Amino acid sequence: MLRKMSLAIAATLMMAGAAYADPIEGNWKTEAGSTAAITTCGGSFCITLKDGKHAGKKIGTFNANGGTYAGKITDPANDKTYTGKASVAGSTLKMSGCVLGGLICKTQNWKKL
Repeated sequence: MLRKMSLAIAATLMMAGAAYADPIEGNWKTEAGSTAAITTCGGSFCITLKDGKHAGKKIGTFNANGGTYAGKITDPANDKTYTGKASVAGSTLKMSGCVLGGLICKTQNWKKL
């Protein structure tokens, strides 16, 4: 009986933790100074630049993967697309784009607006 109760409490705490995870959706200030809007699109999250030289350009699509995100990110300056990863911690979005199977990566930290 005690074991079943402990398992039920543990399951409830894990679900509560997922419910309170920091959301990726919203407006983010990129390191280049542009505003990127992340919204749901189908079962994914889409990233669109809202201002600057590349305003209106869709630069990424990510899927949730536990507490992180994975997908594709495009550098708007050269239109090259990379395998991407992202994670949110408070008001910071850590965004990485990689090539060559993840051997070479570039990481940026975006700030929540």
